[in-house]
Amino acid sequence: MLDFMPSILAASFAMLTDPGFIRGLLARGLWARVVLAALALSLSGCAWLDAQQHQIALRPTPGKPAGTAPDHQLFKPKDERRLLPIAAHGRQRADGAPATTPDLVAVWWLPHADPDAPSLLYLHGTFRNLYRNLPKINALREAGFSVLAVDYRGWGDSTAIIPTEATITADAALAWAEFKRRQPDPALRVIFGHSMGGSVAVRLASGLRGAPDAGKARDYAALVLESTFTRMPDVAGEAGVVGRLLARWTTIEFDSLSRIDQIDAPLHMLHSAKDDTVPIALGRRLRDAARPGVQWTEFAEGTHSRLHSEVPQQYRQLLGAVAKAVRDGAQSR
Repeated sequence: MLDFMPSILAASFAMLTDPGFIRGLLARGLWARVVLAALALSLSGCAWLDAQQHQIALRPTPGKPAGTAPDHQLFKPKDERRLLPIAAHGRQRADGAPATTPDLVAVWWLPHADPDAPSLLYLHGTFRNLYRNLPKINALREAGFSVLAVDYRGWGDSTAIIPTEATITADAALAWAEFKRRQPDPALRVIFGHSMGGSVAVRLASGLRGAPDAGKARDYAALVLESTFTRMPDVAGEAGVVGRLLARWTTIEFDSLSRIDQIDAPLHMLHSAKDDTVPIALGRRLRDAARPGVQWTEFAEGTHSRLHSEVPQQYRQLLGAVAKAVRDGAQSR
C-alpha cells in the first residue's frame, strides 16, 4: 500500500485542484462531499486541511438565507428565539483569530397551541440551517409537538465557526439542557434527528435513559431518526471501490452504529427507498443493529430532506402517531 501512496497523493492533488471535478462532486450529494473531504485529508494531516474537510463535508451555512420571508411571516406570536453562550475552549474563529469570548448557540422554542402537547428536540443535518428547516419543523409541530430546535455553531444565527463533531456534540448538549428546562416532564420529551442530526441524536440519547431502570427515572420518551446513516465514512463507501478507499482517510466519524444498541427508548426510524443522499441500505443496517422493536417506516417515494412535503399525509400520520403514543404514555402513569 505504501508503494502506491505517491500516486494516490498525486491523484488526490490533481482532483482537488480541478474545479470541474469539485463542482461535480458537490452536486452529487452527501457521500460525494465526504469523498472530497477524504481526498483533502489524504494530502496531509495539517490543521488547515483538517478544517477544510469539515467545511466541505458538513457545509455549515451561517446567517439568514437570502430571500427568507420576514420574521412575522415565519413565526407565531409565542415563538421564542434565544442565543445561549457556550465556552469556546481556545478554538479559533472562522477567520483564524483566537476565540477570546464565549460563542453563541441559537435555539428556537416553537410551542404547540396545546400547552399539554409533547415536546421534541430537533437536531438538523448538514447544509440547511433552521431557517431552511422551518417547513419540516412546522410539519412536526402540526403533527402534535412543541419544538425546541438548535442551530449548531457554524449555522444560522449561531457563532460562525468551522464546526467539528466535538463542537456539534457540545451544542446538542447545550440544547438538551434548554430542552429540559422548557419541558420538565421526561415522559413528554422526544429527541429527533435528520441525516447527520440523526447521528447527533443517537450520541445524545445513548448517554440518557429512555426507560425506567431499577427505579431510576427516564430522561426522555422516544427517539425519531429520519434519513440517517451508520457512520459518515459508510456514506462515502457506498460510492464504490474508490469511495471505500478514500473513506479510510477521513477523520469525520459520526458513528451511530456503535451506539444504537444503547438506545432503550422506543425508536422510530423513517427512510425513503429513493434517497440518493443516504442510501436506504445504511438506514436498514442501523435499524438491524438496534435493539429489537424498532418502528421502521420505509417510504416508496420521497427524497432525503423533503419527506414532510413529498409524502405529507404519511409523514404527518406517522409523527402524529408518535406524538399520541408519547402523550398517552405520559397520561397513563
